[in-house]
Amino acid sequence: QVQLVESGGGLVQAGGSLRLSCAASGRTFSSYAMGWFRQAPGKEREFVATISWSGGSTYYADSVKGRFTISRDNAKNTVYLQMNSLKPEDTAVYYCAADLRKRASTLVVEYDYWGQGTQVTVSS
Repeated sequence: QVQLVESGGGLVQAGGSLRLSCAASGRTFSSYAMGWFRQAPGKEREFVATISWSGGSTYYADSVKGRFTISRDNAKNTVYLQMNSLKPEDTAVYYCAADLRKRASTLVVEYDYWGQGTQVTVSS
């Protein structure tokens, strides 16, 4: 079992920044890949970013590339999402997820555990 708890969401103006955190507990954190996804009202959950178990490999959705940075601290059992140059279209509930098979996938179905989500609202 893996428990994931996101934090750091909030309301920010367009062009601003936020840093999301996801604290993990349960299985050894460094044994699985992590991802961030988001879901806006009336839309499907979509991939944002993923990071390998070691942190050595990352991958981003085109919509956030160059603005968002995913990182992890295995000593603190935490994954982060630094979000800069935020846009109103980034408004969504953001979820972190754990992939125990280390695939660092972009697909929702390939993640085994999910956090409860944190709301990010970007005003124009």
